[in-house]
Amino acid sequence: MPIAQMLLPEFDQEVKSTRKLLDCVPDGKFDYKPHEKSMTLGRLAAHTSEIPSYACATIQVERMDFTGDEKPFTPATRQECLDAFDKHVVEAREMLSKATDEDLAKIWTLTYKGNQIFSMPRVAVLRSMVMSHLIHHRSQLGVYLRLNNVAIPGMYGPSADEMSMFNTQGA
Repeated sequence: MPIAQMLLPEFDQEVKSTRKLLDCVPDGKFDYKPHEKSMTLGRLAAHTSEIPSYACATIQVERMDFTGDEKPFTPATRQECLDAFDKHVVEAREMLSKATDEDLAKIWTLTYKGNQIFSMPRVAVLRSMVMSHLIHHRSQLGVYLRLNNVAIPGMYGPSADEMSMFNTQGA
C-alpha cells in the first residue's frame, strides 16, 4: 500500500476532530489569553485553521524559507476560521492522495531567517509538522475553551462534557 494511502485515514480522523473543536470557538473571545506569554484565542484558532495548508507546501516544494516578515492569517470570526480550515483540508487531502512514495521520500527543508530548522523526508514532515502540530494546537485550543467554560467535544471518545450527558441519559 502506498504511504499516502496509509496516511489518509489518520489525516481524515484528525481533521474531523479538529473541525469539531474549531466549531466551538466563541466569537467575541478572540482576544482571550490564559497567560501573558500565550497567543490569543483568535490567533490560536487561526493558526490551527491554517495548519492543513502546510501539507500542500510540504508536497509542492522541497523547502520553505521564512523571513520573519510573513503576515499571519487574522480571521475575525469562527466562521472565517472554519472556512479557511475547510478549504485547506480539501486542498491538502487532494495533494496527499496524489503523492507517490517517491514524492514523500524526498528531503524537505525548513529555514527561518537563513537558519536551517530541519531537513527530513516529506513523510516525516507530514507526520510531525502537519499531523502532530495540528494535534498539539488543537489540544491547546481545548484548554483555552475549557478555561472559557465552553463544552468540549470528544476527540478519541466522549469528553467529560459528553460523559455527563451520557450518564444522565442512563438514569
